[in-house]
Amino acid sequence: MTVESGECGGGPAGRTRGGNADWLTGSRITAVHGVFYRPEGPAGEPEAVEFVIAGDQSVLLTCTSDWTLRVTPGTWPLLPDWCVPASQWQHAALAQLPPVPYEGAWTVVGTLERRDGNGEVHEAVIRCEEGDFVVTAGDTVAVRFHHRH
Repeated sequence: MTVESGECGGGPAGRTRGGNADWLTGSRITAVHGVFYRPEGPAGEPEAVEFVIAGDQSVLLTCTSDWTLRVTPGTWPLLPDWCVPASQWQHAALAQLPPVPYEGAWTVVGTLERRDGNGEVHEAVIRCEEGDFVVTAGDTVAVRFHHRH
């Protein structure tokens, strides 16, 4: 998985990205937040998911209109540029995800992109020591966590 450079709202959405699929390996995820359209509130589904990385960085996974994922640098703690008007959007915790581990972060051990028949990313797996974050594109972004046993 590679992060597209440039503005979150610009450029071709969901385009195929080449390069090292393990670019996030070794990073420490300190928080995971959904980006929600405020009138729907956190009870609705997130339009994007932002993984906050130790060292004041973040990665944003956004679903596109063709049900693919776009991976870009995040803007944490600011909302993405496409959240217009900003007063109608909010970051919120994702209730279905476990709390941050006792050590204060999930340590990434690898990443995986699952692609459709056109080579576009439709699911991203961020593998951590404790389990896997699975982010799937659809009408909105679906996020789940699978614990390692």
